[in-house]
Amino acid sequence: MTAEIGKPAPDFSLVGSDLKIRSLKDFAGSKTLILFFPGAFTGVCTKEMCSIRDNISKYNRVKAKVVGISVDSPFSLAQFAKENNLTFELLSDANRTVSKSYGALHENFINISTLTASKRAAFILDSSGIVRYKWISEDPKVEPDYEKLISELGKVS
Repeated sequence: MTAEIGKPAPDFSLVGSDLKIRSLKDFAGSKTLILFFPGAFTGVCTKEMCSIRDNISKYNRVKAKVVGISVDSPFSLAQFAKENNLTFELLSDANRTVSKSYGALHENFINISTLTASKRAAFILDSSGIVRYKWISEDPKVEPDYEKLISELGKVS
């Protein structure tokens, strides 16, 4: 099963950078932007997460919760959040099941068959957990269109 527009988002239970377990139901009642990213402390991922941080007021204005998910350990994500002053949730998909269930897993990351990572992807869920927007990049260097994300979030209740 993969995340499809108009369908309920795949459920998950992941450890956050604060070592607390979060599930999809923790975001119920709010529209949510889920951002999958390949790896903490990499150039493009740092730029993406810092862009979200720098514009968090825009996401707050449209009343959206923001969640970042990567295959990094929760300890790496905690340090990544600390060093970059990230104030939104970061969740560890260390076993790769959530990235896979959303259709956002590189099985051969950077053409190395034994290396897997989350694809750079964005999913917008409405307050009932229905997928209303999805964007997945096969190229880890390509960032999402941030203005498009804000625009799409504005259309969702």
